[in-house]
Amino acid sequence: MTATPPLLPPPSPGLLDHHCHSVTVAELDDAAFASLLTESDRPPAAGTDPFDSALGLAVRRWCPPALGLPAHASATDYLTRRRALGAREATRRLLRAAGLSALLVDTGLTSAAGRPMLSLSELAELGGGAVREVVRLESVAERLAAHAPAAADWPCALRDALTTALGQAVGAKSVLAYRTGLDLAALAERPDRAETVRAAGVWLAGSTGRLAEPVLLRHLLWTAVDLCAQRTPPLPLQLHTGFGDPDLTLHRADPSLLTGFIRAVEPTGVPLVLLHGYPYHRQAGWLAQVFPHVYTDTGLTLSHLGPRAVDILGELLELAPFGKVLFSTDGYGLPELHLTGAAQFRHALAGLLTAWQAASSCTPADAARLTALLGTTNAERLYAV
Repeated sequence: MTATPPLLPPPSPGLLDHHCHSVTVAELDDAAFASLLTESDRPPAAGTDPFDSALGLAVRRWCPPALGLPAHASATDYLTRRRALGAREATRRLLRAAGLSALLVDTGLTSAAGRPMLSLSELAELGGGAVREVVRLESVAERLAAHAPAAADWPCALRDALTTALGQAVGAKSVLAYRTGLDLAALAERPDRAETVRAAGVWLAGSTGRLAEPVLLRHLLWTAVDLCAQRTPPLPLQLHTGFGDPDLTLHRADPSLLTGFIRAVEPTGVPLVLLHGYPYHRQAGWLAQVFPHVYTDTGLTLSHLGPRAVDILGELLELAPFGKVLFSTDGYGLPELHLTGAAQFRHALAGLLTAWQAASSCTPADAARLTALLGTTNAERLYAV
């Protein structure tokens, strides 16, 4: 019987993943596994395979060694080895190989490919790093609606529900880009109570559980801003921008559409974190430069772009201050996405800084400092963890 290869030591130093999701340890068939290698929620076109993508190549590059296979093992060999180990053991190996010192987890998603995902405590046990919660705002509002409060009670009930949800959290997150787009009219203005109650009456009367009512989304975001501002330091508010699944319309996820809202939030002191960004990462970099309370990242993006990750990270850093850029994986469902996200970030940043040093654009000391800032220090400062 062949001995199980030892667990590879995680890279050092550990990275602070400021935005990700949990994973499933269900045994997945080929189709279910492949469905989590794409942002599409549709079956792939006939004759195509999600492994045949920049993300698929990156997974095959970085993940096989964690399971005792050579880098670039075939998808068939990889999945065979994964099943031989069992999903739980494979998950443990992959998460620990990612070298994540802490994970800040958006708990708005509870299943992947139709399978349940690990709780925060289970994720911490398997991953070996600290795990903290980031509250998805729309999920809180939708859970509240399931209890059918009266429309007149909605403003106070929502505030109470958010206060409770944010109690031990390190941040909040909105998926407004998926619900109406970031060009939501009057987003920079707080709706008044009468307007909110009217909208709540209509939505609660015919609610299907999904909050996409524009007035209530504005009210939700501004209620969250007020509650985040009450904390010391203020809690960051994460906002999905850029590409994602087909539920959004891409041009309406351009972060520059948030400029009016960003200006309106500035006096509150609440940090706004623009997630993902691509292909609008340069707009996100500009917003981070000109507004002191705006931060950005390239989570999800670097994983999906494979060999182009170095170039895209460089484009973000053209304008974004180095103290305003954060590392994240946006790993979801598959622990492979946490490992690939971490490895792509390390590889892209090292490649970029090596080129800068070769061009005498920075010193080795600068490169070491920037690596620490982007990988851990900026997130530790922003989230007070």
